[in-house]
Amino acid sequence: MSVQQAATATAPVAPGKLGDALDPAAVQTYLGELDTWIRVRRTELDELDAAAISAGRGGELTGDMSLALALWKATADRYQLVFATWDGGRVLRQERERISALIWGRLDGATELPGGLAVSLPEAGRLCDALTGQLRTRLALVPGADESAARVRALRAQLERIRDQVGLEPANDRDGAIATLAGLMGRLQGVTAKAERGGDVGGMLGPLESEATTFERDLIVGNARRRDARSQILSARELRADLEARSAALSKLVDTCIATVDPAPRYAVPDVALLGPVPVTPDEIGPYLQRLDRVSQAMEVVQHAYSDALEEHTQLVGLLDAYAAKARAARVADRPDLVESERAARGLLERRPCPMAVARQLVTTYQTWLAKEIS
Repeated sequence: MSVQQAATATAPVAPGKLGDALDPAAVQTYLGELDTWIRVRRTELDELDAAAISAGRGGELTGDMSLALALWKATADRYQLVFATWDGGRVLRQERERISALIWGRLDGATELPGGLAVSLPEAGRLCDALTGQLRTRLALVPGADESAARVRALRAQLERIRDQVGLEPANDRDGAIATLAGLMGRLQGVTAKAERGGDVGGMLGPLESEATTFERDLIVGNARRRDARSQILSARELRADLEARSAALSKLVDTCIATVDPAPRYAVPDVALLGPVPVTPDEIGPYLQRLDRVSQAMEVVQHAYSDALEEHTQLVGLLDAYAAKARAARVADRPDLVESERAARGLLERRPCPMAVARQLVTTYQTWLAKEIS
């Protein structure tokens, strides 16, 4: 099977911890690295999906592929809310605490993760990394023998991550996890020694990579499920805090959209305060969690509606830029009709709010003039 090797990336390390007022410079660096990871990882998952289908293994890998894509989607959606709250760095202490809650709180929304899995943004990234590595290994989309040393280095880094994850295991399970880790580290030492002697370790690396990624995935999932198995009251408090942070981020997204396009969607951002305080009795906590889930789903609807409206405006600007570039290439950009048409379209797209129906027409008009001048 011949498949183009895609670039890969590792989810960035998140700054601070839950409840911190994060350092602005650390947030800016993290957002840049996370944006790159999201774009590279999507390309890699698309490549893996295409490779699985072409190899006739789509059904076999559906579970891991679906989970990896769900984790990617949850991460991309949460990045959008963090970016909106970041607001180009115009953040006071309250906004920086909200960003901390968005990063370190549980991801919960319309994207369904198997088994009610509740993970934070950093955990979702690490789990997606582990799944992607496992998929790539199972599809044999690994570098050639020339890159064995790089694969060994990657395994060392992965085993260090696993070591940290083993430390989170409960006392009654930790000995077994330590033994598994020790076995993996012993095998890696054997592979390294053989490689240093000039031996071919390609056949040994594949199974070791597969077992390490499976073990890492199981540890992350197990830790997330243990956290999710805590009392319903703690879960409700965590979800409510996350919804409050999302609500504030959505309000900024809505304000940006209303200021940018006309007409804008007419959805209200759900008010978490209307739910009242988190109850502390067993009879009340279940229905309260259900109401929190409905609010979360409503926020997803609001987020996608306003994001799509802003995206249409961005696409119109890009389309006009592409037409203008084509006009310059054809040396007709200075024709009076094209100059006037472009001026009108750009002026309207820069207006705030921009009347989208007219903007669509003016971009189409420019395209029509361009076709006439070129023909």
